[in-house]
Amino acid sequence: MAETLAVASLLAATITVGLMAGLYYAFTISVMPGLARAGDQVFVAAMWQINRAILNGWFAIGFGGSAVLAAIAAVLHLGDPSLPWIIAALVLYVSTLVITFGVNVPLNNALDASGDPARSPDAAAVRAAFETRWVRWNNARTLVCVLALGCLAWALLVRGAP
Repeated sequence: MAETLAVASLLAATITVGLMAGLYYAFTISVMPGLARAGDQVFVAAMWQINRAILNGWFAIGFGGSAVLAAIAAVLHLGDPSLPWIIAALVLYVSTLVITFGVNVPLNNALDASGDPARSPDAAAVRAAFETRWVRWNNARTLVCVLALGCLAWALLVRGAP
C-alpha cells in the first residue's frame, strides 16, 4: 500500500506540475504574443477577463496541488534514489509560486485596480505598466516550471516501476 501511495503521489505531482507548465507555456507562446498584436483597449480588457476567469477550482488544483503533491511525494520517497529529483522539482515549483505571488499577481491586481477597461481613459498607460514586466516574469516561471516537470519525470525514471 505504501508503495502504491508513493508512486501515485509522484505521478500526481508530475501531472499537476505538467498542467501548470502547459498553462504558463500557452501564455508564453500564444496568448501573450496574440494579445501583443491587439490594441490597448482589447489587450487590457482581455487580460482583465482572463484574470477573473482563471480563479477557479480547476486552476487551484493544479496551482496549489502541485506543491502539496510534490511535498507528499518527497516524504513518501525518503531514502529512495529519486528523492533528490523530487526535492529539486519541489524547490523549482515553489519558485514559480514566488514569481507568481511576487510579480504576476501584483501586476494583475494593479490591472484590476485600473477599473473597467471599457471605461479606461488611458488603456495605453495601463498596458504599458503591465505587459512587458508580466510577460518577462511569465516566461521565467514557464522555464522554471518546465524544469520542475523535467525533474519529476526524471524522478519517475530513476524510481522505476513498482
